[in-house]
Amino acid sequence: MSPSRRAAGRFVAVLLTGILTLVVAATPARAHNGLRSASPARDATLTRAPTAITLEFLARLDPTFTNIVLTDGTKRRVATDDPVVSGATGSVRVTGPLPNGTYTVAYRVVSADGHPVQGSYPFTVADPAGPAAPSPEPPGPSAAAVAPGPGGRVAVVGVAGTAVVVLLAAAVLRRRRRSPRP
Repeated sequence: MSPSRRAAGRFVAVLLTGILTLVVAATPARAHNGLRSASPARDATLTRAPTAITLEFLARLDPTFTNIVLTDGTKRRVATDDPVVSGATGSVRVTGPLPNGTYTVAYRVVSADGHPVQGSYPFTVADPAGPAAPSPEPPGPSAAAVAPGPGGRVAVVGVAGTAVVVLLAAAVLRRRRRSPRP
């Protein structure tokens, strides 16, 4: 086999190895997490104020980067305990009062695979014996904003894999150009 054919074979092998590395590294990114169920449920009208907010996701959560925030109709934060994570479920205990009104649950979680997921949904408390809802204030910065957490480890692996493929391909091409041709 001629040296140029051997070099071409090596180049193809390196290229295929690089592509395989990228595909394998990117595979977890396809398994996006998402909210499976929530209690209270999206758009629910409750006759009693909930004592906890429980969110169940499709994949395991990273407890370090799980944020769940509850706000009232005036966008003020309602007092809750820190989130507790068990597998794919995150929850907070409501420690502040919930008079009648509309509330928003906002969440930002990071899956065990590094994929961040965020969202929000409303629910309403309509307790016939409960106090009235707080009066709305002029719009301002939303307390429902959830601080971002680190994620995207898969993206870092993908970028690193791409760099390795490019460097290997460049090395093979450089070597191929330097080798004598018959």
